[in-house]
Amino acid sequence: MRIATEMSDEIARYIDLASDQAKLTAANMANVDTPGYQTVGMNFGAEMQQAIDDVDRGRKSHKVHLFDVDGLVARPDGNNVSIDREGLDLAEAQLRYNTGVSLLHTEYQREMDAIHAS
Repeated sequence: MRIATEMSDEIARYIDLASDQAKLTAANMANVDTPGYQTVGMNFGAEMQQAIDDVDRGRKSHKVHLFDVDGLVARPDGNNVSIDREGLDLAEAQLRYNTGVSLLHTEYQREMDAIHAS
């Protein structure tokens, strides 16, 4: 039996996007010493809105749109990764992920309570 609701699907997508953001940040950090590497980012809010719209339309998959981050100072080798910026992004992604897991746990507990009350 599958216990899923529209809300649990949206929360799962939120967790997936937080994970995608953490992976992207880790890739940026891993390339801190790669000459010419340009920092890549994603707009979490816009991606989440698109994911909600996809769930509403019954679509399960969504390709995350990435972009080169503008306004960062490039070193002489052309690399513009800022470890400070990436550290903040990683902390934000971790907070989002942990929040999503907590919300999903609460949603499943609510569903289980409703099943047991029947």
